[in-house]
Amino acid sequence: MAKLLFRLNNVPDEEADAVRALLEQHAIHCYETHAGRWGISVAAIWLVDADDYDRARSLIDAVQQDLLDQNREASQPVPSLRHRFRERPIDFILVAAGIGIIVMLTVWPFVTVFE
Repeated sequence: MAKLLFRLNNVPDEEADAVRALLEQHAIHCYETHAGRWGISVAAIWLVDADDYDRARSLIDAVQQDLLDQNREASQPVPSLRHRFRERPIDFILVAAGIGIIVMLTVWPFVTVFE
């Protein structure tokens, strides 16, 4: 009986291609389903033989760990608020003022009711 191995919803093409190639390389028989026209079905890779699940899962876990390590090495740190303020102080102040005005206009009707 078929067994769900790997969901493909919101998976980058690079990762999905790596998983497909890995399964083909190790001669693990599988098939793929798609999300369909409206995206409500399960897009996934299914194993034909459920006995291959443990071997396939360990191979996929290794590939995902390698991709994670590559992405961590290539990623850049997220700038802090202090760093963003130092880079563009006027833009930072204008955005903060805009957010403050929107919050004030949103809360204003409730504050005036209680007076």
